This record gives sequence, structure tokens and C-alpha cells, in this order.
Amino acid sequence: MNTLNLSIIIPLFNEDESLSELTDWITKVMNRESYTYEIIFVNDGSTDDSWKVIEELHSKNNNVKAISFRRNQGKSAGLNQGFVAASGNVVITMDADLQDSPEEIPGLYRMITKDGYDLVSGWKQKRYDPLSKTIPTKLFNAATRRISKIQLNDFNCGLKAYRLEVVQNIEVYGEMHRYIPFLAKNKGFVKIGEKVVQHQARKYGVTKFGLDRFINGFLDLATLAVIGKFGRRPMHFFGAAGTLMFVLSAFLLAYLGGYKLWAMSAGETVRLITDNPIFYILLALNVIGVQLFGVGFIAELLLKESNKKHDYTIDKKLGL
Repeated sequence: MNTLNLSIIIPLFNEDESLSELTDWITKVMNRESYTYEIIFVNDGSTDDSWKVIEELHSKNNNVKAISFRRNQGKSAGLNQGFVAASGNVVITMDADLQDSPEEIPGLYRMITKDGYDLVSGWKQKRYDPLSKTIPTKLFNAATRRISKIQLNDFNCGLKAYRLEVVQNIEVYGEMHRYIPFLAKNKGFVKIGEKVVQHQARKYGVTKFGLDRFINGFLDLATLAVIGKFGRRPMHFFGAAGTLMFVLSAFLLAYLGGYKLWAMSAGETVRLITDNPIFYILLALNVIGVQLFGVGFIAELLLKESNKKHDYTIDKKLGL
């Protein structure tokens, strides 16, 4: 039986100024609550002194462990590798910039262990962000709630808690870290809760995200919505679309044929069906229909063959 209470996963990119303070703060909370724990830093190809600071922290505290990517891979890759390495009964994720408070960890831990949640997401009800960030965030959260049917106010909050089983059964790739609750729901972990958490004003450095993340976020949401519904049966999606193309083309063909028969019976001069522009539209619909069915068959074959995890180039590890 696992005796480690907590795995705290912290993905980071160029956060050398905040790492020591964050580690001291986490350690203080862990000692006060008498938790057994590990802190797993995932260095996402930082170009500053982040890795050097992590090495120093590891030399002083055996609970500090780390993974370092050779180049910047993105937050999703960092979280995914942290999930693979985690061994605590409860897994906490948080950002490295001190905007997430370690004081929230005991409350999140109790919601998992005492209240029986699979996943608890933080909600930064009062934020210290500019309007250029808060307004798009509200739109993003509203759209995600509607599509995912998960009633969370802050999907993108980095401060979350999970049962270990949850992180062992999901794969975070691309930019899907925004949709981990949706990924968990698609895997059958439906007891998802929310906790209001304190949002700290940024103390060091600058934000690493631009407005383009919201555009990419909505594209990823559309992808996840389709995958969540048809990911295990892609032919249902592509086959249905292909069938629609065939039905439309059959309707147009019936129209052309019926119109020609009517015109001939009325004694009118009728041009060849192939001279009518509509004929080429129905021909294109047939071609698209065949392609959609082909894509569906290929997707089914790939689904049967592909169970592999995404691979990331890890440069170094500490304590793992």
C-alpha cells in the first residue's frame, strides 16, 4: 500500500526567481500537516537558472525531485510526465510563479480523501489579471461548460487535485492541459468538484501566455468534443457525414432525372444531364462521401493499432 500522501507536480519555464520561495512555502505546509510528500518539478526547457536552482533544492531536500526537458515542450507535456512519475495517493498540480497558494493544498487533499472526489479544480474567483485576460477567460469557461457538461467556473486554473488513479488513466498532450476535467470525465471519472482558491498577484517575471492561447483553446475544445463522443467509434462520425453526402447526391440525381423526364414528356428540348452544373455538384458529393468513409475505415484501423503514449525527450532527472 502506498504510504506517500501527496505528489505535488509543478511544471515551469524560466521561473528561477520563485522556486526557492515556493519550495519553502510548500515544505512549511507539509510539515505543519504532517503529510508525506514529494515535489516534482518539471523543467520545460528553461533558458535561465531554473535547473541549477532545482539541483540546489534537491541537494537540501530529498522530497524535491525533478524532470528536465531538453527543449520547451509545453505545459501539457510537463504535466503528462509529472503524472507518469507521481506516486502519491493524491496528486496536486500548481504553477511555479507563486500565484497558486500552497495553503490551499490541505483543503484540496481533504476533498479527495474525505469527500470522495476524483478531481477537484481550483476556482480563482477574485483574480489579479488584466481585463485582456479575464474577459477571454470567462468566454472560454462558458464555452467549455456548455460543451463538456461539467459545471466548473475555472477550467484553466493550474491548482488542481486528483486521485492517483485519475492521472494514471489520462494522457495530456498538445494543449489539452486546459481540459483535464473533460479528459477525466471521458475516462469515467465523473465526481468532479471545485474549490474557491486564493489568487496571488504575480511576484516575479511575466506571464508566458499570449492571447493566441484562447484561439488554440477553442480549437482544442472542438477537437476534444468530437474525440470524446466519437473517439472510440470514428466510423460513426465519418460514416454519418459520408452517408449525408450520398443522400444529398442521390436527391440531386433524382431531381435531374425527374426534371429531364418531365421536360421530354412536355416536348421541350432537354440538354444532357452531364451538361447541367448540378451534375458536377452531385459528383463532388459522391467523391467526398467516399473519402469520408475511407477516413473512417483508416481511423478505425489506427485506433486498433495505437495505444502508445506520446514520447518526450527528457534530458535529466533527479530523485526519480
